[in-house]
Amino acid sequence: MGYYIRCKFGNQFIILLPFLNKLLLEMKTIIITLSFFILLLAGCSDKKTARELLTEGEKFTNEEYLPEAVLSYETLIKDYPEDVLAPEATVRLAAIYQNKLVKNISENESLLKSLELFKSIYEKYPGSQQAPMGLFMVGFVQSNELHDYDGATETYNLFLKVFPDHELAASAKEELDNMGLTPEEILQKNLARQE
Repeated sequence: MGYYIRCKFGNQFIILLPFLNKLLLEMKTIIITLSFFILLLAGCSDKKTARELLTEGEKFTNEEYLPEAVLSYETLIKDYPEDVLAPEATVRLAAIYQNKLVKNISENESLLKSLELFKSIYEKYPGSQQAPMGLFMVGFVQSNELHDYDGATETYNLFLKVFPDHELAASAKEELDNMGLTPEEILQKNLARQE
């Protein structure tokens, strides 16, 4: 079966183009080949889902492959910022930095990074289950790790204002009462209350 073009010239049809058949066949081959490669590329996408990245981060953390865990959590947060798992990935990443487990940065930089991440949980995901804990941890790191008592006081007061009935509210009040005290001073204070 061939493709022909017939042109009317005056009262007669002239020009039959049998070579058009070959041209159309070549175009079909090109289109089929391009379609195949597009499907192949689409099928070979190695972008992981948010769930896969969180699971991978947990696995790497448990196996103490922390650079890989950090990368998994950061990728989830960057690629899926609106996903329900993003706050959880942020908590886990912040904990890695708070515990100073990243080797190529100073302890202070690690703590500041954890502070930034905990704060982002409250700011970016205020309605999430992790938001209260994120805000509480900002105050905890400020007070107990960085000794920024003014910042911690402000953060704990904000926590008590925003989350007055949360299970961490009592801990926030206690942190405010004991801020800057050594463990011995806290013990003496508690013993004095009991007398």
